[in-house]
Amino acid sequence: MGTAVSTPAVRRVLAVRGVVQGVGFRPHVARLAGALDLAGTCRNDTAGVRIEVEGPAAAVAAFERRLRAEAPPLARIDAVAAHDVPPCGATGFAIIASADGAGERTLVPPDTAVCADCLAELRDPADRRYRHPFITCTNCGPRLSITVDLPYDRPNTTLAGFAMCAACVAEYADPLDRRYHAQPIGCHDCGPRLWYAEPGGPARPPEPASRAVDGERALQMAVATLAGGGIVAVKGIGGYHLACDASNAAAVTRLRERKHRPDRPLAVLVADLVAAGRVVDLPPGAAAVLDSPQRPIVLLPARPDAPVAEQIAPGLGEHGVLLAYAPVHHLLLADLAAATGRPSVLVLTSGNAAGEPLCHRDEDALERLAGIADGILGHDRPIVVPVEDSVIAWPDPNSSGAAGRHASCAPGGADGGADRGVPVRRSRGYAPLPVMLAPASGVGANTVLAAGAELKNTVALARDGLAFVSGHVGDLASLAAQEAHQQVTDQLLRFHRMAPALLVADRHPGYASLAWARRYAAELGVPVLEVQHHHAHLAALAAEHGRLAEPLLGLVFDGTGYGCDGGVWGGELLLLGEGGSTAQRLGRLGDVRLPGGDEGVRHPIRTAVLALLDAGLDVADHPLVGQLSPAELAVLRRAHDTGLATVPTSSVGRLFDVVAALLGVRHRVTYEAQAAIELEAAARTWRRLAGTASTDAPRLRLPVRTLGELTVLDPVPLVRDLAEHTRAGIPPGRLADAFHAALARAAAELAAGAASSHGVRTVGLTGGVFVNRLLLAQTSRELHDRGLSVLTHRVVPANDGGLALGQVAVGMATLASSTGGPMAGDAGRE
Repeated sequence: MGTAVSTPAVRRVLAVRGVVQGVGFRPHVARLAGALDLAGTCRNDTAGVRIEVEGPAAAVAAFERRLRAEAPPLARIDAVAAHDVPPCGATGFAIIASADGAGERTLVPPDTAVCADCLAELRDPADRRYRHPFITCTNCGPRLSITVDLPYDRPNTTLAGFAMCAACVAEYADPLDRRYHAQPIGCHDCGPRLWYAEPGGPARPPEPASRAVDGERALQMAVATLAGGGIVAVKGIGGYHLACDASNAAAVTRLRERKHRPDRPLAVLVADLVAAGRVVDLPPGAAAVLDSPQRPIVLLPARPDAPVAEQIAPGLGEHGVLLAYAPVHHLLLADLAAATGRPSVLVLTSGNAAGEPLCHRDEDALERLAGIADGILGHDRPIVVPVEDSVIAWPDPNSSGAAGRHASCAPGGADGGADRGVPVRRSRGYAPLPVMLAPASGVGANTVLAAGAELKNTVALARDGLAFVSGHVGDLASLAAQEAHQQVTDQLLRFHRMAPALLVADRHPGYASLAWARRYAAELGVPVLEVQHHHAHLAALAAEHGRLAEPLLGLVFDGTGYGCDGGVWGGELLLLGEGGSTAQRLGRLGDVRLPGGDEGVRHPIRTAVLALLDAGLDVADHPLVGQLSPAELAVLRRAHDTGLATVPTSSVGRLFDVVAALLGVRHRVTYEAQAAIELEAAARTWRRLAGTASTDAPRLRLPVRTLGELTVLDPVPLVRDLAEHTRAGIPPGRLADAFHAALARAAAELAAGAASSHGVRTVGLTGGVFVNRLLLAQTSRELHDRGLSVLTHRVVPANDGGLALGQVAVGMATLASSTGGPMAGDAGRE
């Protein structure tokens, strides 16, 4: 007989970085080690997961390969650093206690939708978690919203106060169980519970009774309120929503009145893709995004027979739809369908009053939503990080162009996500996954904090070559919103345990974000870098595409941005310098005068009539004049003659206002960008009816002219053409379509001239106007036809929700460069 030959053992230490906490990664490691008969340990630390495995060299090598290849669905491995240490003859494999400490910090996982396995248990009467409103496992559920600190372990979450029962402890300790080391688990006996309160009751949640019975009673009270046409505030994963029956016109109208939201479209919640298909058309690819773990709201073409009230999104021809993602959503929809005898569709809109941040604390909801909701369905699992729903706009199949194929996709992390859709809001499911700015280097030792924009605010922190952009905060006009901004900032800094070396803010002197940055920087004793608004937009686009190292031309179209000359900019052609720390203005939209400042924004009809006067046209018998009061018309004539109380602007957003009013689409607005949104909808509707763009559509003029050192798009011929065509009776939808085509053509001509002069072959499209899918697609096509490559947003929105990314990118580039300021003519650092 031969002598058995033993294989020498090796012991390898692996430090895994990425989204590897809260996603079932340690259980994956333990199961894999067991399958390969390897000994060792794994644990969370503040930087990720540390693994030690010992066994035959071939088995250890197989472990390393399978560690990545078979990672859990929600995990994302960015790096694995490995080194060998002497074997110690260990036996068995164990998950050991987490280690805390200073230094590099891991990535906080985003919240995700309840998985199919948990959903099956939720619906199974034989399962012990049947109808448990907080069912979760290692593959799904709340993460960011419940995380107090890192490492991600139950004591560092808002589940710390819920002691697991014996049955849950057994699942938690079983390597073969789906809930092995799942931090948020619980059940009817030991987990959170639902409660229900009516307005006028105590300003605190009711005390718990029997968890399962009390929670079931709360759910049925909420269903009864919804079935009766009432409005219920529902606490989900990241905060409160306001819900009502989407088919009940009176309920929807009442919600609009109470929330002071007369026109802005409302999102609707459905149970699954079959239900979604009754409300909207589902183009190829859309179903996968709707049903993804991120569960964003997706804007899709409305079905003419959709079972929802017309007040949901009047006149837009599309609905924002999201699939149920919290277990309580599924329970509400199923029980409401049983109560009413028909499939349920709920309005689901942010739980806040107009202009205020999302309610996520129970006491705030009881106080702030009492005048809106008829009942409040809450629960006792605290939310520490409020998280709004993400929004994606789906490309219109009739828009024709390359943008949908090339460079737009769901707003993901560094990998970008699905390859379709225009990001409108990046929040739940995506935030706070980072964007890679550059490989970690010397500048990575510096931490940069960006205050973000004044509207659609997000906050961003950059460190180690990564930019972490928060979820949606909102507009900073109110004190409550500014407090929310501070809270989000504190949470970012706490997660990363770093103090910023530099603060970055928009240079608008009247913005609350700049005032906050100056105060906070003074407290920390660090400088402030003021970055021009459109420079930050273009830098954000370059950052998400990894293009900061080379020059980039950008068409930056939006509503308002404070210019380097103190003027109102918003239709800019910029050249982003190498590295991103500088930008040069090469061109712009010619002046559109804004009467009365912000009043002109709220009343597009006034801006349109002034534009007609400035174009030298007689408005005496123009149809718009009949929609103005005599006082308004007198003020506009005086403004035209004297220039008093007018603000010249290069804003493409204001040009959209002018065109929308001239065509009779929208004269006065109740929410931001309403006129532009409805103008795009009119053009889309025309295209759908016509099948495609009409070959005999009028060709509107928007010529490129030279004005000093800049090239300028002259809007005067456009205004004259539209006035002539409207008098000739050409339908508004046809002219709206022609306007989009004219603007896309002129913008591409403007950019192509600069590309030739500066030797740049790539053009970026950014700024809030490029959330317009029709304009985005047509401008992309026009640029491609001129031999230019095009970049569009795929991670953060083109609107101000992406501005913080650009601010930290400019801040990091400025620290790494010796340039004096971020934009030609800008004061730069204070």
